[in-house]
Amino acid sequence: MSLLPAFPLRPARVHEACGPAAAAFAALAGAQVAGPVLWVHEGWRRDTINPNGLLPFLDPARLLLALTGDQTESLAVTEEALKDGALALVIVETTRPLDLREGRRLQLAAKEGGATGLCLIPEGMGSNAAETRWHAAPRCDPAGGDSTSMRWEIIKNKSGTTSIWDIRWDAAARHLHVVSPVGKRPDPARAPG
Repeated sequence: MSLLPAFPLRPARVHEACGPAAAAFAALAGAQVAGPVLWVHEGWRRDTINPNGLLPFLDPARLLLALTGDQTESLAVTEEALKDGALALVIVETTRPLDLREGRRLQLAAKEGGATGLCLIPEGMGSNAAETRWHAAPRCDPAGGDSTSMRWEIIKNKSGTTSIWDIRWDAAARHLHVVSPVGKRPDPARAPG
């Protein structure tokens, strides 16, 4: 059984990620699938993805970038790519909340094509149609040397429960290390017996 029951992301569904480490979350989602990954981004934005910056997570040769004019065009490209089924993962960055109709169209396209969709959303702007919603944030590594330490929280899950994990990507081994946060331990003074 996986320590992250909802990761890798469920195929043929659309998921969401937000938070300061959402791009790293998306890159790690791309590392979990075989074949090319499409990343859809509005071309007018200054914070365009640099494929070489994702090298610790995802081979830039596997990344296809689509620069669009606005969110409507981004959603149209994403829907067609999901429907086509030629890609295992389609990532789209959004700048405004998706309405239920837009979210449902993406879900239907993912189901039809068997592809996985991932919307990188501004915090607090999720769609009711999303299968899961994740919050990804960088985490300080107490040892001081690792820049890939993150805290992932699943804040919406249509197929299960929510939870929090501390993760670290080992680029050399191409492996995701997962540690569940420490739970409440029983008080030894109250132990039976």
